[in-house]
Amino acid sequence: MRLPYQTLDVFTQSRFSGNPLAVVQQADQLSDAQMQTIAREFNLSETVFLSAPHHPVHAARARIFTPQSEVPFAGHPTIGAAIALALSEAPKLLTTRDMTIMIEEEIGVLECTVRHRQGQTPAATFHLLDAPVEENWAPDPERLARALNLSAADIGFDWHQACCLSAGLGFTFVPVRSLEAIAQAKPDMSHWMEGMGPEGFKNAFVYTRETLTQDVHFHCRMFAPLLGIMEDPATGSAAAAFSGLIERFEKPSDGEHIYLLEQGHEMSRPSLMALTVDIALGELTGAAIGGHAVQVMQGEIEV
Repeated sequence: MRLPYQTLDVFTQSRFSGNPLAVVQQADQLSDAQMQTIAREFNLSETVFLSAPHHPVHAARARIFTPQSEVPFAGHPTIGAAIALALSEAPKLLTTRDMTIMIEEEIGVLECTVRHRQGQTPAATFHLLDAPVEENWAPDPERLARALNLSAADIGFDWHQACCLSAGLGFTFVPVRSLEAIAQAKPDMSHWMEGMGPEGFKNAFVYTRETLTQDVHFHCRMFAPLLGIMEDPATGSAAAAFSGLIERFEKPSDGEHIYLLEQGHEMSRPSLMALTVDIALGELTGAAIGGHAVQVMQGEIEV
């Protein structure tokens, strides 16, 4: 059995930056074990497998695997899959108008909007299904610091405090005071389990208000060693949950707001994610994650 695949660099407009993604199509006949084996072979942060949707009006069913396990949702596979589907189904139409792509994932059906204008790299945006859920967890700065190779004094800035949020995948969000401090962060596995949040929130999204790029709002890093990802160049699922953090700590006024998050610079894979939040009466009423992607490779996998 030969299956077509392609790789894309996501959350970037340049090849060999952003977050690399493998998209395997026509994956209907693959078993769970085969998908996991192929994801381990690619050894990227995620590989997405596309098959026929359950509902005929949807574009595809997507299953997402890290090198270690399946995850119910992830951001850059959603962006990359939507762009790959739109480019393969109607590339000429896409040059004249935006396309809506409905993708079935384990957490539900995600609505994606894809845009590709002449002379530009394709881009996509997906909307959150539900508001992020916050775990009731009181972080211990000393334990967090040990787990991340930081000092307790590095953690926290302004009114931002460590917290656990999920928009389909759980993260422990750790604010740090400076770019200098965030550059020192790395997982210490001897303290990881006790330092991170409760079960389901063992991935750390570390961020600071200091940035490398003008007009960007936050500089970020993400570590998920238990998923086989020591560091991720761009994490759309964390950016999705970040919308709840924006509501809680930034307290934006009513209306639509766009926050730009840079990530991956420490890995020489600079990435840029756009988070749009809608606020009404002081509460988050909607959020979307957007970014560009470029194709890098294509071929066939023999299974």
